[in-house]
Amino acid sequence: MSNNVFDVLKERGYIAQTTNEEAIRERLATPGATFYIGFDPTADSLHVGHFVTMMVVAHMQRAGHRPIALFGGGTGMIGDPSGRTDLRQVLTIETVKHNVNRFREQMKILIDFDDDRAIMEDNADWLLDLNYVEFLREIGSQFSVNRMLTAECYKQRMEKGLTFLEFNYMLMQAYDFLVLYRKHDCVMQLGGDDQWSNILAGIDLVRRKEGKEVYGMTFNLLTTSEGIKMGKTARGALWLDRNRVTPYEFYQYWRNIDDADVINCLKLLTFVPMAEINEYEKLEGSEINEAKKRLAFEVTKIVHGEKDAKDAETQAFELFTGAGRSEQMDTTSLTQADVDGGIPILDVLEKTALIPSRGEGKRLIKQNGIYLNDDPVPNFNYEVTADDFNNGEAILRKGKKVYHRLVIDD
Repeated sequence: MSNNVFDVLKERGYIAQTTNEEAIRERLATPGATFYIGFDPTADSLHVGHFVTMMVVAHMQRAGHRPIALFGGGTGMIGDPSGRTDLRQVLTIETVKHNVNRFREQMKILIDFDDDRAIMEDNADWLLDLNYVEFLREIGSQFSVNRMLTAECYKQRMEKGLTFLEFNYMLMQAYDFLVLYRKHDCVMQLGGDDQWSNILAGIDLVRRKEGKEVYGMTFNLLTTSEGIKMGKTARGALWLDRNRVTPYEFYQYWRNIDDADVINCLKLLTFVPMAEINEYEKLEGSEINEAKKRLAFEVTKIVHGEKDAKDAETQAFELFTGAGRSEQMDTTSLTQADVDGGIPILDVLEKTALIPSRGEGKRLIKQNGIYLNDDPVPNFNYEVTADDFNNGEAILRKGKKVYHRLVIDD
């Protein structure tokens, strides 16, 4: 088997489209290619969809190539229309800057930025101070409106109305590629498959302005065997931020995926060698749980560290075998005054972050989805008191699998 990272990416099922497969494979055969991938800071955390592309970047870096993580401090002010049927919320400069700083830290989970082995750039550095007329003359003149309107990212928006704001996005992303080519000799852009049209625009712009061939490669989005996008939970996206999704919840998501999806996820979301994954693929029936346990542990270890992965694994085992109790369980403290006077269950659920809103808490309680010490909470006016505690603790459960321990502060 070749050590060419292109072959590794292909074997593991990452690659969706390439602009020139033969030339890309040849370029990646020798270490030293500089490539980039963009992340628009539309939230204050990356999610598991980003994680797939981060894994690609990690594979490429381990093969000796140099990544540029491009944060969209400028493009994030516009919003990418790709894959959307509605206009994205326009963010403030302060929000975009905050989100970019959060992304910078999370990227370090997988990518080594020491000693210039990877570069961080923010396109706000060159986009926010552009002279509009000069930009139109230099860059806008290179684009055919007729051709742009055939791009998939724009066709999807034509029915509901495409704003001129969004129409500029492709020009801005293409300009990013040109800037990075000039600044860092960046020869390749990577992205999810929904970025194909934007990547092609950048390649064409570099060819027109510099007379050079650069390349593009897109990756399959993380989907189930039925083609549905993965990474959605009852509380929203499967975020990498532990304050949004705890390491245990993160672990449990992968532990409970469908049997049909586990092998694909092992390929895309872990560094488990293909020889081992091929052995897992032979498992049938309940044996597939071993593959799920390995997947959940490996992904959690990458995102949250080995200790949290082991704790989540232990908690899952203890909850399964120990009547809903584990020393590793997420815990929230209440004061003695809270329980002496009685604290409303909705306040408790908010404190534990088991619900995203009080409305959701009411809905779950009405549907018998919230349990206290294995008994359904009878109504949303229920108050938690000292009588609900046994040896100083009480166990909250949401649904069948999300547990949380309450303790009383001394």
